[in-house]
Amino acid sequence: MTPALPSPVSPSSTHFFSSLRWTLLALACVMAWDASGLDMPVARWFGSSQGFALQSNWFMLHIAHEGARMLAWVLVLGLALCIWWPVGLMRHLPYPRRVQLVVSILVSLVVMALMKRLSATSCPWDLADFGGVGHYVSHWAWGTHDGGGGHCFPAGHASAGFGFLSGYFVLRHHQPRAARIWLLAALVAGFSLGWAQQMRGAHFMSHTLWTAWLCWTSAWICDLASTTVINRRQHASASWQQAEI
Repeated sequence: MTPALPSPVSPSSTHFFSSLRWTLLALACVMAWDASGLDMPVARWFGSSQGFALQSNWFMLHIAHEGARMLAWVLVLGLALCIWWPVGLMRHLPYPRRVQLVVSILVSLVVMALMKRLSATSCPWDLADFGGVGHYVSHWAWGTHDGGGGHCFPAGHASAGFGFLSGYFVLRHHQPRAARIWLLAALVAGFSLGWAQQMRGAHFMSHTLWTAWLCWTSAWICDLASTTVINRRQHASASWQQAEI
């Protein structure tokens, strides 16, 4: 009797529903922050009508901003090289997952860049409340110009940390404990970079929160697509092997 072929395996239902639950919970939290109207009060912790004292601070500008951005790109380059020459944790990942890791990071960064390009929302330091010329307009008011420079939503710099959330989705298939550590590190990095930019007047808290959610969601979608492709290939390979028998 010929054994039945295994049916194509969809992405783990446990992973799927767990990710869906956390994605929706995070979305609710971000929208609750938007509804709270706390962006401006938090921005006033660091800025006044004279501007933001830390806007041109040497450490904030050269280390927390430019240095962190360069480090992020170095890490992306290193992970790209690991596709062909894996080291450390990467040796425990199959080739398709290593590709997924790098592609997911780049997808998150592209999503952030495109949204910033289309956004009319200005940075806090561009607003009259902080010495600029614009006026506060919610980032939900698409197409409404606030009189400032625009192109400030979401927080692109925070994506230098949140973009690495994709590592969690990749690693959880093979190294669950490492995945949780990676997740924590990416969140800490993203919120640290986002907070530094808020102290400089470059972004509101909502910008950072939306960046976290968008990077998470982009990484999850990439994981769903990658897992589907991998499972279909495995099924096709199993079918071919049984046909040979």
